[in-house]
Amino acid sequence: MSQYIERYQRRKLISSYFSVALSIALVLFLLGVLGLLVLNTKKLADHFKEQITISVFLKDSAKPVEIDQLQKSLALAEYTKSAEYISKEDAAEQYSEDIGENFEEFLGYNPLKNSIDVNLKADFVSPQQIDEIAEDLAAKAYVDEVSYDKPLISLLNNNARKISLWILVASAIFTVIAVLLINSSIRLSIYSKRFIIKTMQMVGATKTFIRRPFIWTNIKLGMVGAVIALIGLGVLVYYIDKNFPELNLLQDYIVLIILFVSVFGLGVIISWASTHFATQRFLNLRTDDLYY
Repeated sequence: MSQYIERYQRRKLISSYFSVALSIALVLFLLGVLGLLVLNTKKLADHFKEQITISVFLKDSAKPVEIDQLQKSLALAEYTKSAEYISKEDAAEQYSEDIGENFEEFLGYNPLKNSIDVNLKADFVSPQQIDEIAEDLAAKAYVDEVSYDKPLISLLNNNARKISLWILVASAIFTVIAVLLINSSIRLSIYSKRFIIKTMQMVGATKTFIRRPFIWTNIKLGMVGAVIALIGLGVLVYYIDKNFPELNLLQDYIVLIILFVSVFGLGVIISWASTHFATQRFLNLRTDDLYY
């Protein structure tokens, strides 16, 4: 009978430790995902900004040497990420593929123009700067038209600011929720041992002596939960890097180290603080209050 009770108590203890470690891991994983978003918000916004294209349409009278000089000057410009020359023949072929029929046969000629597609660096993607760049390019004698999606640029800039703000707000809220959830899990674990805490205190054990094993146990659980969360976070980062290599998440190893260390540190600090205050609460209660 005593062996059965001992096995039951051991299983109950292991189950309690497992639930605490798992709850810490889940909460820290969510915090890590939010931290990943916060640290890479600008990179994500820059990625979308650099998809904006300015199309410089050239006059039919433009000489090959002028086109070549313009492309080279654009490629070397401080605001340019990439500059690609697209001939009217290539443009017509692509357009025919898009619409599913050869429009040249219907019209009898190719109405499209030679062009240079310019992708800008993210720092230069704003309505004012793009307007200045477009005006400068349009002033050239052999340039027929400069085209870009102005409403999209304004929308992209406005949404990037809003998203950054809301991610910060959400991160702050979830950090508070994370602390409360981990604190609740640890408090429940310690609540089940409140009579042991009071018994130790009644036989003369100091508060520091009583707190020490509880703090050390829950710090180890916090470490285990943090390691589980970091494994999940590492898998997520690897998956994102494989499917979206342009974000270069794995190359920015300093940011990842900061994130991983912060998540691990949070697991330890929150576990320590929650255990300290939970045990202190039961140490300060009267014996009669332990039953409520």
